[in-house]
This record gives sequence, structure tokens and C-alpha cells, in this order.
Amino acid sequence: MVQTADTDSRTGSVMQAIRQRIDRRALTPGARLPSVRAMAESAGVSKSTVVVAYDRLAAEGVIRSRPGAGFFVAAPLAPLALAKMALELDRHIDPLWMLRQMQADKPDMLKPGGGSLPTSWMPGDALRKGLRRLTRSGPGSLLVGYGDPAGPAPMRRLIARRMMDQGVDCAPDQILLTDSGTHAIDLVLRFIIQPGDTVLVDDPGYYNFQALLRAHRAKVISVPLTPTGPDLAAFEQVLIQHRPRLYLTVSAMHNPTGVTLSAASAHRILRLSEAHDLLILEDDIFADFEDELSPRDAAFDGLDRVIRVGCFTKSLSSAFRCGHIAARRDWIAALTDLHMSTAISGNPFTPELLHGVLTDGGYRHHMEQIRARLSKARSRAIRRLKAIGVTPWVEPASGLFIWCRLPLADGASAGDVARRGLAENIAFAPGNVFSVTQSASHFMRFNVSMMEDERVFEVLDRLCRDPWG
Repeated sequence: MVQTADTDSRTGSVMQAIRQRIDRRALTPGARLPSVRAMAESAGVSKSTVVVAYDRLAAEGVIRSRPGAGFFVAAPLAPLALAKMALELDRHIDPLWMLRQMQADKPDMLKPGGGSLPTSWMPGDALRKGLRRLTRSGPGSLLVGYGDPAGPAPMRRLIARRMMDQGVDCAPDQILLTDSGTHAIDLVLRFIIQPGDTVLVDDPGYYNFQALLRAHRAKVISVPLTPTGPDLAAFEQVLIQHRPRLYLTVSAMHNPTGVTLSAASAHRILRLSEAHDLLILEDDIFADFEDELSPRDAAFDGLDRVIRVGCFTKSLSSAFRCGHIAARRDWIAALTDLHMSTAISGNPFTPELLHGVLTDGGYRHHMEQIRARLSKARSRAIRRLKAIGVTPWVEPASGLFIWCRLPLADGASAGDVARRGLAENIAFAPGNVFSVTQSASHFMRFNVSMMEDERVFEVLDRLCRDPWG
């Protein structure tokens, strides 16, 4: 059968309809799909189109055929904790939706809502040089052996020195290397909280915090964010009423807003955390993007009640992933045991590779160039956004992100704009993805490094005026 572009489109529509029913659990594993005739009638397509759609879904493993009986769902159910989160939020616009869009393998898609630098901005030559050095002269154990459970000592020493430069009093034996920043947060959550514990996050805040906390079956409570950090009056009230075990936050170049914690807010947060037995998990993965050092909870606390996590995914490579946890020595010892119980040992190759890149002198120059490019991109993006009526909540001095209010038509939301944007191959980041209370329906996060294509502004302007087309 020859498939035309039109029949391909109809086939894709049928496949998408089946996938959506499975995602929403209208069709569960083992459920029988509508007959070819019934599906053709309900979808308004030919029977041959349905046959092709079913055959393709079967080839993907989404459904399976039973001769003489029909087609049945083969896709497994999502884990319970994540499925619960999906039911609580708009299934199409939620943290997992966001992850799917930003990780999609679509080279031609524009991603002004993404969370990383463009691939062309990354230090590919430095990584290739490091790879050649390791494969040519590195010890064979890097390629085939186990690693130190805490991670290679040279990398831990380097991270400790870098943290000292940022005002955080830290020694190498207070560092545990992990597979990524997300892995670091996951290990800390396993260590600190139990199912049912309350965890406090910023609103708005990084969307994957919500996904991780739901996966750990935590009760998620949020506190409104201000341009200098969390609303301190609301913060204290939450501690009194809900007694959270942990506060999970981004202090510098906050994701998604770009705001930076003030020194006064940091001091007050630490006093309140001590009074109410609150621990703080500080995600600082954007540290190297900052032009001038700003306050950190970890710097004021000295790694007593604060655990800090970081990684080099954003500045070096998302393919070679290496995160770290910095905490009290006794906690690092326990976290290392937990790491061994779930992963046996660390990955020796990636830390050695990144250590070489970080120490060869080129990394500092690379980040100077990145900060300069971001400054220019930020100024241009803010100017172009204001020109179409999109208003920054604050204008950050550093980092990738700006948080903006959209000039939407009555009844419209940023989610409507995001859905329509996908149809035009543009992935936006709607505000409610970042909001536990779903109170950011008119906001969007923008990544200034991903906004060089003028079509981003043209499509955004049009969709804000008419998000339903």
C-alpha cells in the first residue's frame, strides 16, 4: 500500500489517539482495542488507515495482536507515584510533559523553554581532547573497572576547592560524586525523607523537583517566591502549620525565575530552619554561570543543616554526566553506603574526563565566553519580549532564565500557547508546570540562549493574541 502525506497524517492521528487513551488509563494493559471497523467509524478514517496504525503500534510494542481475537494493549502502567501526579495535574501540561518535550530527539525543534545551552555553545573540542588523553594514556581500570564508591579523589578535591572559592567551607571527604545532579537529589531524598513526609518547595520552582518528590511519595507544600527569595512570612507560617522535613530550593540564578537569594533572606531562612528543625537541600547547578558571587544557604550555614548538590551538565556536557553532594561528614558516609547499595560503585571514567577538562585552563575561558554570550542574549531577548508585550517579572543579572507574564486574551493560558507552539515545532515552558498551586497560568519561562531565531518571537506574539487559532 502506498502511503501519501495525507494518509500518513491520518494514520498518525489514530496512533496518537490510542497512545493518549493508554496514557490516561482509559485503556489499560490487556484491554482490547476497538475493532478496525469501529475505530475507523469513530475516527472518521478508512479501515486501511486503522490497519496501518495498529500495525505500526504493534511494531513499537505499544499493542499486540492475537490472531482471531483483535488487538490488545501491551504498554505497561506508569509507576503509581508518577501516575498519581499525572492525575492531579493537567495530564498534557505537567512536569513529565515538560521533560518529554525538552528531551525529544527533534533537531529542528526550537526550544525557548529548554533548560540547557545550545549544543553549539558547549566545549566539544575540549571534551574530544580529554577523551583522547584518557583513552590513550589513562589507566585501563577507567574503561573496565569499578570506581571508588565516593568518586575519584582528584575530582572531589577540585570540587571542594571550587566550593571554598564560593564561600562554602568544605573538605574533600565531605563530597560524594554521583551520576548526575538529579541522581544527587534522588539520593538525598532517599536518605532524608520517608513516604508521607512534607517537603517545602518554591512556587514557582523547578518542575522536576515536583516529579522527584511525587516519586518519593512526599507531601509537597510550596511557598511563594519573591525577587529576593521565598516570602519569609509565608515561609515561617508553613513551618509552623506543616512542619516540613526538608526545603528543596535553588538559591542562585533560580530556576525558573532567575532571581537570586538576598543575604538577609538567607540569614532569616537559616534561623527559621534551626528553630523548626528544617533541613535544606540547595541545588546549585548553575554556579559557574554567575558573573558575581551571590549569597548561598550553604555558605552561611557551613554545611550543618544545608546539603548542597551540583553538577557540570549545564556548562560542559549533558552526555558525560557527573553530579556531587556536599554535606556533613557523617551524612556523606551514610550517603556513600546508600550509593553503594543502589549502584555498587561510582563511574570512574566521567569524573576523570571532566576533571581533565576543568583543570586544563580552557574551561575558565569557555565560561567567560558563555557568560558574555548570555549577557548579550539576555538583553536582546528582554528587548524583543517587551516589544510584543511580554513582561519580565525581574531582569536577572546572570544565568539562562527569565520569567515573564504573557499578554493573553481573556480565558487563555500559557498552556494553550504551549500546546499550539508544539504544532509549529516550538517548545515553550508554560508557567503552571513550575507551580504546585497552579497559580502561574499567565507566565512562561524563557531560556535566553535558545531565543536567537526570530520565529520564536513571531509565533509567540501571534499565539498570545490568538492562542486557539
